[in-house]
Amino acid sequence: MNKYNTHTQFLDIWISKIPARWQAHKMKHLFSERSEKGYPNEPLLVASQNMGVVPKNVYGNRTVEAQKDLHLLKLVRVGDFVISLRSFQGGLEYAYYQGIISPAYTILIPHEPMSGSYFRYLAKSKPFIGLLTLCVTGIREGQNIDYAKLKNHLLPVPPREEQDQIVRFLDWKVSGINRLIAVKQKQIATLKEFMQAEIEKQLCAYPVVDTVRLKQLGTFFKGGGFSRDNLVEDEEYPAILYGDIYTQYDYKTSIITHHIDGTAYSASRKILKGDIVMAGTGETKDEIGKSILYMGDQIVAAGGDVIVFHPNGGINVEYLLYQLYSQTALKHRFINGKGDIIVHIYPTALGNTIITLPREADQNKVVSRINEIIDQVKKAIAVLTDEISVLREYRVRIVADTVTGKIDVSGIDIPEYEFVDEDTDNVDENLEQGADEPPEEE
Repeated sequence: MNKYNTHTQFLDIWISKIPARWQAHKMKHLFSERSEKGYPNEPLLVASQNMGVVPKNVYGNRTVEAQKDLHLLKLVRVGDFVISLRSFQGGLEYAYYQGIISPAYTILIPHEPMSGSYFRYLAKSKPFIGLLTLCVTGIREGQNIDYAKLKNHLLPVPPREEQDQIVRFLDWKVSGINRLIAVKQKQIATLKEFMQAEIEKQLCAYPVVDTVRLKQLGTFFKGGGFSRDNLVEDEEYPAILYGDIYTQYDYKTSIITHHIDGTAYSASRKILKGDIVMAGTGETKDEIGKSILYMGDQIVAAGGDVIVFHPNGGINVEYLLYQLYSQTALKHRFINGKGDIIVHIYPTALGNTIITLPREADQNKVVSRINEIIDQVKKAIAVLTDEISVLREYRVRIVADTVTGKIDVSGIDIPEYEFVDEDTDNVDENLEQGADEPPEEE
C-alpha cells in the first residue's frame, strides 16, 4: 500500500479498510483524458447533478457554450465522465449522450479494471465526495475541481466480477428505494391536487356580488435595482428574487430566505406586509405569474422580474391571493404568457385578471376554510417529506457501504426486479437550480 501525504490523511481510513482481495489504484491509471475538439455539429451538452451529462436544451436558453466557437468545445461520448462544479455534492457526472461541452471541463474515459457502471456509484458515495473536497482550486475556490490533484488519489477497485455484482446489487436496492420514494412523491402530488381542487371549490361556494379586474383593486410596480451578484450571507437586508416565488414559497410567507448588501438594498424597490409578489419570468407557463402574499414585518427588496401588487385599503388580500390560484386566473396567465423557452408575463396582462367577489362575510369564510385545508395538507406533506429524506439517507449509506466493501455482496442472489431510475423529485430540483455553468478557463 502506498503511503499518503498529510493532505490525504482523510483517505487512509477509506483505503485501508477495503477488503484484502480489493486493490487501490490511482485515478490516472483507471481513466484516460478525452480532449478531442472540432465537432461543431454535435449537440450541446451540460453537466447536472444527478441527471448526469444531458442535452443543453433540457435547460431552455441557458446557452453559455452556444456563444463560443463551437470548434473549441470538447467532445463527450456516451459512457464518459465529466468533472463538473458541484464538487461537494458529487462532481463527476456520467454522459448519457454524445455531444460537445465547455472546454473548461475535464472528460474522463474509464478503462480496465474500472467498470464505468461501478464508478457511477463510487463517484456519488460520501467517501468519494469527501475526496473531491480536497481537490478544489481556481477562481471559484471551493467549487472548481483540479484534476491535477485528483488524478493522483487512490480509489478502491474490487475484482471486475465483484464490481459487476456490486452494480447488480445496488441497482436492485436503489430501485427498491426509488420505488418507495416515487410512491410517496405521488402521494404528495395527490395531496397538492386535492388542495388545489378544494381552493377552487371554496372560491365557488358563495354567490358573486361583483366582478372586477385585478387592476381595479390596487396598483402594480416591478422590482429591480439589484442582481444575484448582490446576494450576501448576513440577514440584515432581505430580498426576494423572481425564482424564489416558484421554488421557495407556497401561497404565503413571512420569512425571506435571501439577503443583499446595503448598497443594493438602498437602490431597490421594496415590498411591504400585505403586498402580493408575482413571478414575471419563468421557464414554463405554469411558473409565470405565480403569486405569493408577503406577511412579514420587514421591508423587503424586490428583484428584477418580480411584479408587485399593492392592494387598496380594505381589501381582503388573502381572498384575493386565493382568487389568483383559481382556474380562471391560471388560464388567463397561460394565455397571456409570452415566449417559448423563457416565458414572460407583464403587469398589464396580470392587471386584467378577472376577480369574482362574494360578500365580505363570505370572503372571510372562504379564507378561513382554505387556510384550514392548506394547514392540514402541509402537515401531511411534511410527514411524507421526512419519510423521503430518511429513504434518501438510507440510499446514500447503502451505496457508500457497498462500494467501499463494508457490505460484502459477493454471495447475494439478485432476484428479478423492475429497474426504477433516480427519483423524479431530484430531477425537478435540478431543473429549478439549473445546470452547472462551466468553470472559469485558465
